[in-house]
Amino acid sequence: MEKITIDIKNTKNFIGSSDLEVFQKEIYYKNIDLEQKKGKGSDFLGWHHLPSNISSELLEDIQNTANTIREKAKYFVVIGIGGSYLGARAVIEALSNPFSVYQKSNFPKIIYAGQNLSEDYLYNLLEFLKNEDYALTVISKSGTTTEPAIAFRLLKAQLEEKYGSEEAATRIIAITDAKKGALRTLANQKSYKTYVVPNDVGGRFSVLTPVGLLPIAVAGFDIKSLVDGAHNMEKLCSSSSSLTINPAALYAATRNALLKKGFNIEILINFSPTLMYFTEWWKQLFGESEGKENKGIFPAGANFTTDLHSMGQYIQEGRRELFETLISVKTPHKQVLIPNDNTDLDGLNYLSGKNVEYVNKMAELGTIKAHVDGGVPNIKIEISKINEANLGQLIYFFELACAYSGYLLEVNPFDQPGVEAYKKNMFALLGKP
Repeated sequence: MEKITIDIKNTKNFIGSSDLEVFQKEIYYKNIDLEQKKGKGSDFLGWHHLPSNISSELLEDIQNTANTIREKAKYFVVIGIGGSYLGARAVIEALSNPFSVYQKSNFPKIIYAGQNLSEDYLYNLLEFLKNEDYALTVISKSGTTTEPAIAFRLLKAQLEEKYGSEEAATRIIAITDAKKGALRTLANQKSYKTYVVPNDVGGRFSVLTPVGLLPIAVAGFDIKSLVDGAHNMEKLCSSSSSLTINPAALYAATRNALLKKGFNIEILINFSPTLMYFTEWWKQLFGESEGKENKGIFPAGANFTTDLHSMGQYIQEGRRELFETLISVKTPHKQVLIPNDNTDLDGLNYLSGKNVEYVNKMAELGTIKAHVDGGVPNIKIEISKINEANLGQLIYFFELACAYSGYLLEVNPFDQPGVEAYKKNMFALLGKP
């Protein structure tokens, strides 16, 4: 398995080796805090050695459940919000053919619900599923989070009306707390198949638990390779906290050194459109982990070359508060050659015989040079190709870097007290008892 690589040469005009050395000693001690569970939020470190502790029995059970779902459902609805669905969606979208929604498949199509409160969205979803064979998973530790709870109530009622209560129960998988909560109570009453959300793993760190693994397996992807990739990254990062060995430490140190220089906005960019939802997962991971006590780097995302025609002007010449982190993919899975055209009206014959990825790669190199020359630092993270193993590596890499970064900022990276503010206001306006 090829390891991901991190290249910070395009930050050298903005930070020096001495700026990074400041963080090397800090990360050494923050790593000890993680290992010995002495830092803030240490009750939520179950993700830290999760890849090496996932049992083959659990993976086999998840795969067997996925196989059962495939036999009875054409669509599989994932009900969850935030980390309860973004990790799975990030992996599924990254690995999927963008046009598979229009094609026949041996695997159920994945549909998402509970991630919004749009009445039109839910109406259209119910209308669409009314005459389709489907199953669902509802993901919630408590079972009372408003968005997924409403979606589940609606879909459960439709399933029970459509198939009867007994058959509907075989089409519902609850991923919830081991012992307590409304969803656990209902699952026990209805005899739903269940998986546990570990108490010590927060939602945005949960993609390598059944929360993410079940939908990914249902979609037809290799969850063992995903976990193996994460395990390899875990082993590499566990071997040392040195910036020259541990890529997560280098990334955390570099982004925090840039923050000290006034770069307080990070844009995760890519030139592969299937990574769009990976960016969404990353935004939640860092935004919810670092954005506390008036601290943190604001996480944004852009998909190139598309967004170069919308956000490109601002990135090139706007306020110099932002830096870019590029996920670069070395090799595509397919090849498309640009044909010759006798009229050459579009002036593209100079590219005849070249594959499209060659043009994409030159766009990538040209963009980074332009942005760096324009005052935008760039961190490059490269993977050999988009596959399960490399996505597993990236997931663990970003999770660990996020923990380091939160500790460097001296905040608790594993809670989200600010998320409750909108809920309190909403419940008051709704008149919740």
